[in-house]
Order: sequence, then C-alpha cells, then structure tokens
Amino acid sequence: MPVSEWINLAIGILALLVGIVMFWSFPVIKGIDTNADFPLLSIIIPARNEAGRISPLLRSLQQQHYQSFEVLVVDDHSTDQTSAIARRYGAKVLQNKAVESGSGKSRACWHGAEHAAGQWLLFLDADTSLIDADSLLKLLGFYQRRGARGILSLQPYHTVHRLYENLSAIFNVIVIVGMNTFTCWGARFKAAGSFGPCIICNKEDYFLTGGHRKIQGAVMDDLALGQAFMDNNLPVYCIGGSGVINFRMYPEGLINLIEGWCKSFAVGSKSTHPVVMLMTILWITGGFMSTAALISSITAFHKGAMVLSGLLYTAYALQTMLFAHRCGNFNRGIFLVYPLLFLFFVTIHVYSLFRAHVLHSVNWKGRKIDV
Repeated sequence: MPVSEWINLAIGILALLVGIVMFWSFPVIKGIDTNADFPLLSIIIPARNEAGRISPLLRSLQQQHYQSFEVLVVDDHSTDQTSAIARRYGAKVLQNKAVESGSGKSRACWHGAEHAAGQWLLFLDADTSLIDADSLLKLLGFYQRRGARGILSLQPYHTVHRLYENLSAIFNVIVIVGMNTFTCWGARFKAAGSFGPCIICNKEDYFLTGGHRKIQGAVMDDLALGQAFMDNNLPVYCIGGSGVINFRMYPEGLINLIEGWCKSFAVGSKSTHPVVMLMTILWITGGFMSTAALISSITAFHKGAMVLSGLLYTAYALQTMLFAHRCGNFNRGIFLVYPLLFLFFVTIHVYSLFRAHVLHSVNWKGRKIDV
C-alpha cells in the first residue's frame, strides 16, 4: 500500500480520536423539582414577523404544569399578525420603541426586561417550543440547584422536517463544540458565551451586567451576553435542551439556512478557544482524509487498504451521526455521505469569512448587518 494511503489512514484515525476528546459530553437536564418554590418568572419573547412560528411556543407555555409566569412578547416592528396571535394566547404584547424598524433582538429583549414583573427572566426565541408539560419545572429546578445566579442557557434540540434541513447537522455540532466546555477537560476552557435561543437569569444579575442594552449592536448577542456576565464574575452554564426545549431552524428554505449560518459563523468562531478550534479543524480534515483514503484504495484496487479505509469511513460516519444526534433528529441515512455535509459546512464557513473580512457585512431577514 502506498505511503500516501497510510498517511491518509493515520490522519483519519488520529482525527477520529480527537473527535472523541473534542465532543466528550453534552449534559442535559434530568429530574424534576415538583415541590420547589420558584419566584415569579417573566418569559420574554422578542419577535419580528414570527406569525408563522410563534404559536407552538405560546401553546406549549399554556400547557405547562408550572404556571407562575407572565409572557411578554416584544414586537419588533412586525408587518404580519405576530401581535394578534400573541394576544390570542394571552400574552402581553409590548411594542419595541426603538426608532428604526427591525431594530434588533437585543433592544427588544432589553425593552421586555424593563417591563418584566418577575424576579427571574427567561428569554426564548419565537421559533422554540417546550417539549412537555414539565419542561419549565425541569428548567427552573436546574437553575435553582445551580444557585440561581448568572446565566443558564440551553441549546434547543433541532427538529428536522425537510431534506435540506439536514445540511445543518455539522453546523449544530460545531456551534456546540465551539462553546469550549464540552471537551474531555470540561470547564477548563472559558465558555465562549451563552446559547441564544433559551436563556434564564435573575433580574438583579441581568441589570447589574447591563443586560442586552450593553451588547446592542453585537451580531452574536448570545455570545456577547454571556461574556458580559462573565466579565462581572457571574457563572454561565451551557447545556443541551434535549427533553426540555426544541426548535426548527430555517424552515423558510435553503437560502435562509445559508444566510443564517453565514451570520453565525462570521463572528462566532472568534470566541472559540484556539485548542478547541485546532481540534475542530483536525476533525473536519480527518473526515476528508478518510474519504480520500477510501477513494484511493478503490481506485487502486488494494483490497487490504479498501478494508481498512472502509472501516475508517464507517467509523467516521457513525461518530458524526452520534455527534449530530446529540443536537437534533437528523436523518440517519444522510451520514452515509457525511463528506458532503463537511463540504457544505466548509463552503459556508469560507463564505462567512469572506462576508466578515472583505465585505464586512452579512444579510439576515432582509437587513444588512455590519460585522
């Protein structure tokens, strides 16, 4: 077998092992505190033209066993029926008073916090949904067991409905790994920030840090908010949302998916620890090298190499599927061609770097955002 094939196999095996270290665990909430005494909760939902997506969330809130909360939907200059739908579910609707139309999630969140009556604040994206009637009890209980200080943020479990949505698989993995805290070293690396779709904190800590007002203008508000809390020596916990909260990302179509991930990766990679970044690059590289080894062995018809590279390719496909299923219900069959998922990820990541460092802007929901 040629030396080049041995090199490809060696790099692939090394990268496979690095992947285990890179994404060692992804903890989720377990257990319910049914008898705990929680303070009034203010649930703040920033919404801009979310008429087609906000109903499942509001419906899931109505179904919760724990009902000591208020729901504040902050309408950020929507041009659809977002406000009417929110009122239909009994939510209090606030109009974002910022002058410019579509002034941004951070300003909407701050406006909601200013009007919140609760001692604890729960910020939810409009496209999320609580999984069962005990979800709030699980979430609040976990936050209380952590001392009810700082931020607890959950990355919702990604639900997939259409084939193209499986293209988000590697992005989900990299977003979670990029938070720095899920390697085999645990909390040794400083968290990159917080997950954005589901954040709970107490009101005192929120206003002490300056909350969303301090980070207005940040493209990745979740990372910036987490950093603001850490700057004030407040803890930031990042965990998985499986069993508590889910969401569906970019149901509008492939173009929306590309724009969304381009926006996220234009800034997000800057917060990833260099060691974690290096492991991520090696893991992705190993995926391509494993594929190259298999193609090379088939082309040369080296039976021994075909067996070894085939086993390595299969191991990579299984590992990638395992990682992705920690994040969402992605189609298992798609991982048979996992190199295409890797290629799509690399293409969009390169495009996001071009947008960030050459054009200095990204597009999102009809707006041009400077980065």
